[in-house]
Amino acid sequence: MTHASTRSFAQADTENFYQSDSVNIEKVSFPNLYKMKVGANLFLPMGMKAGERRPAVIVGHPMGAVKEQSANLYAAKLAERGFVTLSLDLSFWGESEGEPRNAVSPDIYAEDFSAAVDYLGTRGFIDRERIGVIGICGSGSFAVSAAKIDPRLKAIATVSMYDMGAANRDGLGHALSLEQRKQILAEAAEQRYVEFSGGPVKYTGGSVHELTESSTPVEREFYEFYRTPRGEVIPQGADPLTTTHPTLTSNVKFMNFYPFNDMETISPRPMLFIAGENAHSREFSEDAYKRAAEPKELLIVPGAGHVDLYDRTSLIPFDKLEAFFNENLK
Repeated sequence: MTHASTRSFAQADTENFYQSDSVNIEKVSFPNLYKMKVGANLFLPMGMKAGERRPAVIVGHPMGAVKEQSANLYAAKLAERGFVTLSLDLSFWGESEGEPRNAVSPDIYAEDFSAAVDYLGTRGFIDRERIGVIGICGSGSFAVSAAKIDPRLKAIATVSMYDMGAANRDGLGHALSLEQRKQILAEAAEQRYVEFSGGPVKYTGGSVHELTESSTPVEREFYEFYRTPRGEVIPQGADPLTTTHPTLTSNVKFMNFYPFNDMETISPRPMLFIAGENAHSREFSEDAYKRAAEPKELLIVPGAGHVDLYDRTSLIPFDKLEAFFNENLK
């Protein structure tokens, strides 16, 4: 028996599939450093003049999601405010290349953001000195990782950020013991033998497919977005049973991912961390804020949870994002 709530996606302010009348959208693609095609949507404000060069903002989707989930909404809303924006699918997900599908590679994920800068910075209508980035959920940690080694990203904002390294090493609220971590690593290592020998791929994590009496609040929160009409998307060519689920054998790559180490080196480029007051992920934005050097800002959105900032437009601080990028992409 399922106990799916219709509360969230029935609310008028959940607009994951928002369509703007004042923005043109083009499907584009470009290679990353490893010659893998990155699929993306380019959002162009109407009324752009010939020869004009605009600032641009790259938008990364939540971990395990695709650009049609949250990233397109942010890209459309900021394009309405005058920015050229680009929402991208991370490699191994959505319309981007990469095999096996749903594989985890933090280095390649970060590279995809730099590849997006390559693409935008070679467009005649973009001022390559004014390119910023927004990373939502897991993409927040990938955008930070990219910005540490790519000074072309001039302003960095994260929303409901997950440190995907810490989340996998320690669990939420540091609930994962060292023994549990070692058990996960052992299971993934044994699974490598299975898949090397031609056996079935095993998946992990992601959002649950049905709710039960024992479902946790976090499971319910993600279910309401990923498994209901509020935000459900089946990526091109994907199996709905594997949507949002990374492969077990590759997911342990996150154990070696430390995106916040040395993040003070991003300074003096500005950083903005946005998190919901009630978000289960708030600890990651607060940790990043402590580690970052000035200029930096932590914005806590009253009454908001983690997934609320994916698509609840009454809570997402678009005015703040517009002001942040206007100020820092001058």
